[in-house]
Amino acid sequence: MSEPPPQPAPSPLSSRLVSIAVASALLMEFIDSTALSTALPTLSRAFAVDPIHLKLALTSYILALAVFTPASGWAAERFGARRVFLSAMTVFLLGSALCGLSRDLGGLVAARIVQGLGGAMMTPVARLIAVGAAPRERLLQAMGWFTMPALVGPLIGPPLAGLVLSVADWPWIFYINLPVGLLGMAAVLRFVPRSQPRRDLGRFDTAGFTLSALAISGLVGVAETSGVNLLPPWARIVALTLSLACGIAYLRISRRNARPILDLTLLRYPTFRASLLGGTLVRLGIGASPFLMPLLLQVALGWSPLRASFVTLAGGVGVLVARPIASAFLRRFGFRTALAVFVSLTALFTTAPGFFRPGTPELLMMAILTLGGFCRSSQFIAANTIAYADVPEASTAAASTLAAVMQQVGLALGVSFGGVMLHVARGAGGVLTPDRFVLPFAAIGVVTLLALPVYLALDKDAGAAISGRARAEA
Repeated sequence: MSEPPPQPAPSPLSSRLVSIAVASALLMEFIDSTALSTALPTLSRAFAVDPIHLKLALTSYILALAVFTPASGWAAERFGARRVFLSAMTVFLLGSALCGLSRDLGGLVAARIVQGLGGAMMTPVARLIAVGAAPRERLLQAMGWFTMPALVGPLIGPPLAGLVLSVADWPWIFYINLPVGLLGMAAVLRFVPRSQPRRDLGRFDTAGFTLSALAISGLVGVAETSGVNLLPPWARIVALTLSLACGIAYLRISRRNARPILDLTLLRYPTFRASLLGGTLVRLGIGASPFLMPLLLQVALGWSPLRASFVTLAGGVGVLVARPIASAFLRRFGFRTALAVFVSLTALFTTAPGFFRPGTPELLMMAILTLGGFCRSSQFIAANTIAYADVPEASTAAASTLAAVMQQVGLALGVSFGGVMLHVARGAGGVLTPDRFVLPFAAIGVVTLLALPVYLALDKDAGAAISGRARAEA
């Protein structure tokens, strides 16, 4: 029996259309996340809750991403990437509608978890679709289109939310996702080809998934409820104990699994380990900024959402211009120097907003936020690139999954940490005045700086093969 003829390679135009289709859908997710941060003070008034408790609306979504992301790769291969992506978009849109219908903080948190379940499947599966549709020689261009939402979303989200809140009620920051998401789904149906499900994958690592989910949920849950009296001390101790027990149990069973849901053996590669540990510390530090900045500007300084949004989008401008400059810096100085410089500057500019006062010029605020966004993005470009310098190609997917989960865990813990620091600085029943933000911003700056010794421990030639920089002379 003759073999079937080989499938023609995808054309550059078709691969570009596929990348744009999935990117248009992902743009909705990035806009939603940044828009919600702008709306936190408004939601605090609408729900009549302490502004600090609104961090639950951020961490519940991030936690859902961390828990469900490991299942995305297996699901895409088992049921087909396009089918899983469209299902994930449907779930995300359902969560968006439920967010708009929420009438209290508990309902919003539950709806955000639904959104997070959809988001956990959207981004990793979209990456698989974009990579699979691009010829090898066009992969860089395809990924450029794919990563565009991450650059444009932070620019569009804050002013869009500020504009919506100035002319309509807060549910519309979620309802606006519906037409955007439906257009994205239409584009995916039109341009993304069907993929054949694989029946030979074997069983899903249910035990590993359950244990890792419980370990991550317990850890983030304890961090989220610490310092704000949402749970009694005994309940937090029990949750932390169970989380640690599940983590230890996962470590034991993962050694016996050929394809664990999270492959921790990849930490044996020094560059991947440094990227993961350093990046997690940085995200633990800067993760609180999207939570703290709207409260500082809108509650402490009394600005309108629209005015605050046009100042905070300066950080997105810094992110947008970082890529070409960071790449040139890497080629000139190498990864170790680049990471050390950019993480030090990131810590400095992360701390700086704690000293914003009513008399601080807005142009100075925007300059600080622009430089902060530039340094933060440059740091992550270097860290995310060196992560795969020594990882074998066959383990790239597993490394990407582990990195994605740790990214979300770091961000969730960062929001929780920032909330605790703000609670401590305010005191019992205190008012959120500008001076109360010095401690939380200084604390997250210090945590960010903890990544510096991790990066300095790298070999001076680490990642030289992919940075374009010649190895140092012996």
